[in-house]
Amino acid sequence: MGISNMILRELDDDLARILWDYMLMGHELEACDLILVLGSNDVRVAEHGTRLWLKGLAPKILFSGNVGILTRELFGGKPEAEVFAEVARKMGVPDEAILIEPRSTNTGENIVFSRELLAEQGMDPQRFIVVQKPYMERRAYATFMKQWPGKDIRISSPPLDWDRYPNELLPKEVILPILVGDLQRIREYPAKGFQIPQEIPDEVWAAYEELVRRGHIAHMMR
Repeated sequence: MGISNMILRELDDDLARILWDYMLMGHELEACDLILVLGSNDVRVAEHGTRLWLKGLAPKILFSGNVGILTRELFGGKPEAEVFAEVARKMGVPDEAILIEPRSTNTGENIVFSRELLAEQGMDPQRFIVVQKPYMERRAYATFMKQWPGKDIRISSPPLDWDRYPNELLPKEVILPILVGDLQRIREYPAKGFQIPQEIPDEVWAAYEELVRRGHIAHMMR
């Protein structure tokens, strides 16, 4: 990589860290009624949610998610919730503590369909820990608060920063456009009724606009 390309990559990293840190909610976790793990292409989310259960933070753990665009081939067509539940079983969670919601295809449906499943089970949890990827913490929070208001919700994710999160499956060049697209949705989705509004600091929005200018737009709404 030439010097100019290295400088450009370093600038991308600096801007990405601003968005990444904004997406983290920084919630302190307490014992709750249910751990809700939102499906994705990152099994580290399942592992993190399972570790919280193993610490005794909730009696039940619910995995939510169907087959997604990014997981159809990765998980062989199995719903993300089922793949994540298998991770939990292998880590020591018994079947009677696991609930599976295998229909949802986006964050809003994660919440709505999980709510329906719990109602069918005669359950109405009041306190939740919702587990998601780090860069989707704020969207998960804003969506939950809109789709299921009145609950005590704490958001958690694998404790990884921008520099430590990427791996072979999820390199920075894949994550960065998603991060940009998610910030756009933080601003646009409240008007669509999908999320509650979230204040975006000027520094964060300026970093977003620069990343857009630099071409990281593959996951933006059109």
